[in-house]
Amino acid sequence: MTSEIVEQAPRRRRVSVKALPQHNRVHNRSLVLQALFHNGAMSRADLARHSGLTRPTVSVLVAELEADGIVSEIGQRADVRVGKPATLVEINADAFHMIVLDLSSADRFVGAVVNLRGEVVDRAELEIDGAVGDDAIARVIRLGERLAALTTRRILGIGVGSPGIVDDQGVVREGLHLEWFDLPLKQRLKEHFRVPVRVANDANVAALGVHTFRDVPGLSLMVITIEHGVGVGLIIGGSLVEGEQFSAGEMGHVTVDSSADGSEGALCTCGRRGCLETVVGARYLSDRVAGLPAQERDAALRSAGRALGIVTAPVISALNLNEVVLSGPAALLDGPFAEAALATVKARTLSAVGRGLTLRTSGGDTDLVLLGGASLVLQAELGVS
Repeated sequence: MTSEIVEQAPRRRRVSVKALPQHNRVHNRSLVLQALFHNGAMSRADLARHSGLTRPTVSVLVAELEADGIVSEIGQRADVRVGKPATLVEINADAFHMIVLDLSSADRFVGAVVNLRGEVVDRAELEIDGAVGDDAIARVIRLGERLAALTTRRILGIGVGSPGIVDDQGVVREGLHLEWFDLPLKQRLKEHFRVPVRVANDANVAALGVHTFRDVPGLSLMVITIEHGVGVGLIIGGSLVEGEQFSAGEMGHVTVDSSADGSEGALCTCGRRGCLETVVGARYLSDRVAGLPAQERDAALRSAGRALGIVTAPVISALNLNEVVLSGPAALLDGPFAEAALATVKARTLSAVGRGLTLRTSGGDTDLVLLGGASLVLQAELGVS
């Protein structure tokens, strides 16, 4: 028996270089910002203890960050301690704003202006109206322009969550719904807006949004999105998992409904039948349950939830994940769907895995991709994650 060898575009290897003084400064600067981002206002002495840097080094870094407007003094510590009261510094949330774009919805592109704390300052959206290819790109740029006009602050960068397979250079290698193939989206936006741009898969970006801005236990989690196709974002040990071909988490095209002659299952956008996307994807599932009596609707949602549980149980078990978040329309996910998915995973894994597992919906939290876009920019430009 022979197997076909499919040539894949290789992952770019990171080249090791000797650490230079400026590299150390950037690293140390990120340590200070990380501490302030996650702990709030701190004294210089607290920053030195937390970061492991010397007090003189911290003082120099804080002075540089103050000069850049990124941090500011907010007065002396209020609690009573021995000695001279310490002066606290904190991140100036509005020193910069970020433009973040969520391209994951089937009918509209959504964007926001976000500050350094992940707080949404303003919003805008633009209907897709069936646009694909270059027309869709034009709409993305138009939305970005609208958002840029909504702030007078310096723009730290643009973060984008795009459906499809996106590589580490911000190229959308394959975005079926928008008919984007080998599209250098990052470069197109960077050339137009003249600011740093980061682009990643929407499910991965949603996972970053949960990891950075939401309160979750542990350093590992899975986010499953069903809004525009089906995608999975994985954070393991605090790091995003992308895969060798940048397609880790592309579970939407795993076949779950098939027959010997290939006739079963709905036709998927990928050209095959019976993909998971056609069973649990929001567009397909909404059409399938529309107009059904309550009892039949719940049964259809439970069936879809079981299908998702069957596909994800091996992954959850292999990685021993404790936290799974379902993101998509609450009307579809809350209740029978989520309950069936959790019950199926527990039934198909060891009790040790199931006991520690929390599977929850995003609870109407529609900003996960937007927050993840902010996380992309913060990590790239300030070293904050």
